[in-house]
Amino acid sequence: MFIANFLKYLLYIFSTGARCEVIEVFAEAGSQAVLPCKSNTLFPTPSTIVWSKDNEGTVWRKQKSGLQYWGSNWVKKGIQRVQCPHYQFERGDYSLQINDLKENDGGVYSCRVTLGNIVSENVVRLRIIKVSVSQSFPIWGSDVSVTCDVTPWPYGASVQWMLNNNLFVSRSIISNRNTPKSTVREKATARLTGNWTCVVGFKGKEGRASAVLSVQGFIQPSTDNTKVYVAVGSAVTLPCVFSPGLTPSSPGWEKLKPGSLFKPIPGHLPLSFSQSLSSSQHSWDRSASLKEVGFEDEGRYRCSGTLQGQRLTRNMQLVVAKINSNISKKKGSVTLTCQLSDTTEVTDYEWVQVTYDVNGTQSVGSSHKGKTLSISSMSEEKRSEWTCRFYGKGGILGNITYHVPLMSGLSGQKQTNSSHNTAAVIGLSFLLVILLLILAQMYKNHQRRKKAFQYPAMETIVHNISNEREERAKRQVKK
Repeated sequence: MFIANFLKYLLYIFSTGARCEVIEVFAEAGSQAVLPCKSNTLFPTPSTIVWSKDNEGTVWRKQKSGLQYWGSNWVKKGIQRVQCPHYQFERGDYSLQINDLKENDGGVYSCRVTLGNIVSENVVRLRIIKVSVSQSFPIWGSDVSVTCDVTPWPYGASVQWMLNNNLFVSRSIISNRNTPKSTVREKATARLTGNWTCVVGFKGKEGRASAVLSVQGFIQPSTDNTKVYVAVGSAVTLPCVFSPGLTPSSPGWEKLKPGSLFKPIPGHLPLSFSQSLSSSQHSWDRSASLKEVGFEDEGRYRCSGTLQGQRLTRNMQLVVAKINSNISKKKGSVTLTCQLSDTTEVTDYEWVQVTYDVNGTQSVGSSHKGKTLSISSMSEEKRSEWTCRFYGKGGILGNITYHVPLMSGLSGQKQTNSSHNTAAVIGLSFLLVILLLILAQMYKNHQRRKKAFQYPAMETIVHNISNEREERAKRQVKK
């Protein structure tokens, strides 16, 4: 029995003897930290456990009697921020849990465990990481900084910044291995919005902390010089939406001169342009609309408003699409061309035939690639319509539809005019024939008279005989 206990004692000495190595622990401010203190002891529950912090005294202590004691700095309104779970003791785990971490919690802690006459000690250095933003809701264009502090700072540590889980690289990052903080300084723009994470690496350990930055200003369009695509004759909305809750002063719209980045065209907004605030709009929504877009309405527009004394502007470009038709009378076909006022973002064109049955049900038929399309004006295609879709790198940009029934009327008009011309030709030919017959008859009568004038005496005799017959007929009627 004595030999067995002696072997256990030796095993404990080798497994939990005093340690000189300092364990590094990183934790984010406001979260929970676990300071490790473990051993593979085979002895029962230790008589005393004492957690203390350098220059601050006892943090938590458990006496042999089972009583617990908390340092004054770790209890607030009867609530203890530290605890050492008893159910872990049988496993040789005496780790300390610290809740609601504060920056001044950073420092060196020691765990002293007494088992009989044996005392073991673990040393832990707790480093608190905190990310702070100079302005939680900076206005677009203002100066903003994001700072990573570590208490105590690990000199020689590596620091990386992540924005929305992507590595953020910028010349505006001020940090090095011997600087007690790392700071990102930028002009507030939409690209800075999101979750900022500071990743600190030191002696094979890694810690991280995060903060959210939300830039106030424009939320639509999200970027400057956004293109808005619309078909001729359609209505369109030009977005100008500020962050919810903001009410910009002196809001306005301008159309910029072609080729100019800033100069507006005074009083040159389209006639159908409307920038009045409707009852359904919020005060931060200053979007404008055009009821019926013409091809001449294309160009660059600027929306503006003042927030906290700073004038914010957002430029956007209205790209107008139309379809040009060229009718070939000889070939009996129509060539359609899809035309856009700006094609810099267009990578592909597609023509899609859309047909309708008796009930008006729509169905998609054949499709053709290319900017132009040639169709027969006399075919069944005239009972459908063709839609030109134009695509960019990110997918479809917009579309415009050509209603082929218009071409049907055109074809029918040609046929009607042709039939009218035919009828006119036939009528004129008939009148000409009649006229020729009349002329022929007149010519015959004329010739007959000429023959009669060659014998005047005979003509007188014939005339007298005719008169005598008429006189006789009259007398007989009187009797």
